[in-house]
Amino acid sequence: MEAIKNRYEFVVLFDVENGNPNGDPDAGNMPRIDPESGYGLVTDVCIKRKIRNYVEMVKEDSTGYRIYIKSGVPLNRSDSEAFADVGIGDASAKKSVDLQKEVKEKKKQGVDVDRAVLNYLCSNFFDIRTFGAVITTAVKGALNCGQVRGPVQLGFSRSIDPILPQEVTITRTAITTEADAEKKGTEMGRKYIIPYALYRCEGYISANLARKTTGFSEEDLALLWDAIINMFESDHSAARGKMAVRELIVFKHDSELGNAPAYKLFNLVKVQKKEDITAPRAYSDYTIEVEIDKLPQGVSCQRLL
Repeated sequence: MEAIKNRYEFVVLFDVENGNPNGDPDAGNMPRIDPESGYGLVTDVCIKRKIRNYVEMVKEDSTGYRIYIKSGVPLNRSDSEAFADVGIGDASAKKSVDLQKEVKEKKKQGVDVDRAVLNYLCSNFFDIRTFGAVITTAVKGALNCGQVRGPVQLGFSRSIDPILPQEVTITRTAITTEADAEKKGTEMGRKYIIPYALYRCEGYISANLARKTTGFSEEDLALLWDAIINMFESDHSAARGKMAVRELIVFKHDSELGNAPAYKLFNLVKVQKKEDITAPRAYSDYTIEVEIDKLPQGVSCQRLL
């Protein structure tokens, strides 16, 4: 597949109702928040996990669309497949020192192991082509794949307005053992929710990195848009409440390196709370405007949702 030829920037608006979009384990799993401003935060890692989960669900590990970063699967297991592709046998069963010797021997034979391993991983794993990865950790001293910078990068999502997390007390009536039944009855617990918040996430797609590094293609791009739009639809839970992607606004440059600074494009997306609203409780409490008439030359805009 041919790599994309155009640079992109995009804005994602998503909201949460009576849920916790991204708990902070260092703060009792309460919603992440900027302590100085009170604005809510959702990490880029959280959003990438939703995208990976959606792609894994839709593609079901089909050729070219497997997921490299996944729970319970050691990275070296996937790396060993790439080594086998260049003739290094079962790398998962070998010590790191032995692997380094074999890699160096292959290089002496004229095999570009670095490029071969990178090409294998990029062609087989969607998330490496998209987000990049730190790969081949088993043979740090012999391979030069190292950190692969992906063409798609996300920033932290931030709420449009300050949030006020609420601590809700819950009860547990189920008793685990007979001993517990004799000692105690109902137990008390707590969970955090945000009554409502609208978040904004901004992202970047580099055609230059796609061409030079991972081969991120037009087919990958279409799947990425689909994954972003639907990333919460198969991820519902009581803890996260009601979450939904409300807008996906895409800016497309007519060149590989771009025709305008990203910040100027992001500034064209205006999200404001309506004047008569003091405490937003729905998406309809906001107005969203994209100043299409101010688009720089060589850049087009499309609202995919």
